[in-house]
Amino acid sequence: MANKFYAMTRDTVFKLMFVNHPELLRKLVAEFLELKLRDITEFHITNPELYPDEFGKKFSRLDIHMIVNGQRVDLEVQVEDEGNYPERSLYYWAKDFAAGLNESEDYSELPKTIVISILGFNMFHDSTKYYHEFQCLEVTTHMPLTDKQVLYYYELKKLPTVDSVCNIRDLWLKLFSARTEEDIAEIEKMGVPIMNEAIRTYFKVTASDELANLERIRTKRGHDEAQALKNAEQRGEKRGEKRGAKKERQLWQNVVADKDSLLADRDTKIAELEAMIQSQADSTN
Repeated sequence: MANKFYAMTRDTVFKLMFVNHPELLRKLVAEFLELKLRDITEFHITNPELYPDEFGKKFSRLDIHMIVNGQRVDLEVQVEDEGNYPERSLYYWAKDFAAGLNESEDYSELPKTIVISILGFNMFHDSTKYYHEFQCLEVTTHMPLTDKQVLYYYELKKLPTVDSVCNIRDLWLKLFSARTEEDIAEIEKMGVPIMNEAIRTYFKVTASDELANLERIRTKRGHDEAQALKNAEQRGEKRGEKRGAKKERQLWQNVVADKDSLLADRDTKIAELEAMIQSQADSTN
């Protein structure tokens, strides 16, 4: 039986790959920020915790927050299109930007804040351009309002083939988009040292007991949620049946009440008619 393939965009793999191997993450970020590795003098992850209860949730956003040379950098992976991602990514940026200012600091001390979004869906209508960079600019002269806002978007579905890739950053993106071991083997054939290191780390993570344990938690969570949903549906059906029976009883009671009322009205009218006939008979006699 073939081993199950885990994409790097899977929540458990993503966290273990980069939280447990921060030096690999540092090399990845260097490529996205176009920095030489030796020029990164400050680097640490600010949300290194693994939260098993979060794994497998319908909302498929993955994120790692970092401080890189005094800048706040947020690596986001959004697997599915759940709507309004431009607004949500701007919201993530705003939260990170605001969090960079301590209570006693001046606004000028707010750090440059960068959001790198790797998307498993197409967000822009451009059919070929897979990389977009946004900043806050004046609309006619393109003069920047500030250099502290940067948002990068990479659409994995628009990537060129491996043999057309011309830089390491895009090889990283191809690794994120890999869906089979054959896809990974194509990248490995390129013979790029950092990518081969990433691939070795990937296979180490996917074969680890830690991933197996997290996957068991993830699977159990999925089963528990499915069972809870089924139970809720069954309770809803029973409540519906009870409400239906109660409504039916009420309708029948209304019918009976209406019938009794009609009969009472009929009896009253008959009595009135009989009284009128008797009165006429008495007056004739």
